[in-house]
Amino acid sequence: MAGETADEYVETLVIGGGQAGLAAGYQLSRRDLSYKIIDANKRIGDAWRNRWDSLRLFTPNRLNHLPGMPFPGYHWGFPSKNEMADYLESYARKFDLQIETGVRVERLFRKGDRFVATSGTRRFEADNVVVAMSSWQRPRVPDFASELDPRIVQLHVAEYKNPGQLQDGDVLVVGAGNSGAEVAIEVARTHKVLLSGAGTGAIPFRPESVAARVLMPFIGRVIFHRVLTTRTPIGKKARPKWISTGEPLIRTKPKDLAAAGVGRVPRVTGVQSGLPQLEDGRSLDVANVVWCTGFHPGFSWIDLPVLGPQEPLHRRGIVESEPGLYFIGLKFLYSVSSEQIQGVGRDADYIARKIAARRGVRRADGSANHSPEEREAQRI
Repeated sequence: MAGETADEYVETLVIGGGQAGLAAGYQLSRRDLSYKIIDANKRIGDAWRNRWDSLRLFTPNRLNHLPGMPFPGYHWGFPSKNEMADYLESYARKFDLQIETGVRVERLFRKGDRFVATSGTRRFEADNVVVAMSSWQRPRVPDFASELDPRIVQLHVAEYKNPGQLQDGDVLVVGAGNSGAEVAIEVARTHKVLLSGAGTGAIPFRPESVAARVLMPFIGRVIFHRVLTTRTPIGKKARPKWISTGEPLIRTKPKDLAAAGVGRVPRVTGVQSGLPQLEDGRSLDVANVVWCTGFHPGFSWIDLPVLGPQEPLHRRGIVESEPGLYFIGLKFLYSVSSEQIQGVGRDADYIARKIAARRGVRRADGSANHSPEEREAQRI
């Protein structure tokens, strides 16, 4: 019958088929645990392919691999967004991960002992759900953006591909973080560009430099992966600020902006006569605005009491108030590396071990019959 909901059961449903979801699928497969990954995009890797054309990763190939498969190419090369997307697609194919694309979850809720995820007329029931998505899902623009003159072209960085989308005239890039700085320099080749917002500082070396070859593996594998975690005193202290503030400039430096002719202006606070107004009272007569103002978490489809003011309520990805619900891929989920390619594998391994332990078969006396691996997962 048309419109009838189809029920599908899976032991573990993984929502999101990016690097976090694929890592989860890999770790579940290793334990022979039944699962299914679903992703809203048409093709594996599209979350990367859909970003702006010139985007390259900040980390070298040697740090960009998921568990079980090295990243191809020169190990000190910096891949494009399409190369990253192709790697993810190859990874899913190599390990025969159980994934279905083109499925967007509209609601997740609990019914009895199971979770239910709906997508159109489809209804997935699962004992476990792993939400494998980043903290940044829904583009964020200020409310006053709708008051700008309709003749001004507005794009969020999630929609921006290249300068060809912009009309003749000046361009205001709002947001001076990594995305804003890189977009501003690119657009400055063809337009006059103003960059709005306070600086976030910059790392003291370039990712492609000789110094970076020494420092980046140490920073990535030691500082970000082992020192700045939710288990260390320094990590616990750093985490709140890391989640709420912007990251320093990595590839672009303030002097690069100046050399490209990018003008710096204060923060945009509103609209005056259809034009963006700065906090110093000035209005800017620009033809284009590119909003590099970040993203909302975008978890409003989760119909469970697990969402805090800035992030889901979890402990190392485990939602203790909703047994069987897990998150991976979030900013500083366990460490700074948790939202990076190199970090999601460890987090996925931890969650898969917890799922394996939860699956323990009950003996007649009510005690759990766990394997040594499952007992270890419960202990950690």
